[in-house]
Amino acid sequence: MKIESTALPGVLLIEPDVFGDSRGFFLETWNRRRYHAAGLDQEFVQDNMSLSRKGILRGLHFQNPNPQGKLVQVLQGEVFDVAVDIRVGSPTFGRWFGVHLSGENHLQLYVPEGFAHGFCVLSETALFSYKCTDFYNPDTEYSLRWDDPDLGITWPIETPVLSAKDQSARFLKDFPRDALPTFQA
Repeated sequence: MKIESTALPGVLLIEPDVFGDSRGFFLETWNRRRYHAAGLDQEFVQDNMSLSRKGILRGLHFQNPNPQGKLVQVLQGEVFDVAVDIRVGSPTFGRWFGVHLSGENHLQLYVPEGFAHGFCVLSETALFSYKCTDFYNPDTEYSLRWDDPDLGITWPIETPVLSAKDQSARFLKDFPRDALPTFQA
């Protein structure tokens, strides 16, 4: 397994070891001892899965309080996955990192607490899985605009299909600072 740091401290790109032959493949999607030894020592309390069709964009979501760190991967299909640093006081506040995750490349992305997260589906469908460090709390969930010009995310689609919640999401500049997570040095 290889774990790479990204331009956003704490956001990690993980390439699991894949063992394959003519029958198919095998890989570990989570092994606490192995991931801990590699520097990802998180306790996950909830696993989620979503199935989405091409053109769907989910996000950018975050919870505050009760932030969630997420270990995400695509089991089938392909998405463009994005993490945005929204921690007030962070040197990388407002910056984003994006990567193509697919059932073919088996990459995982760790998105730490304090970041907004979202993805858009590029294949006909995508089966998306994520492990979370805290439980889902709809009372503390927010949506950040996917097309916020201050973020400048280069999404590979122009007119995504959005939920009603994501259609009414706010720009980062419109969030009161006390509604956002705080950077802990």
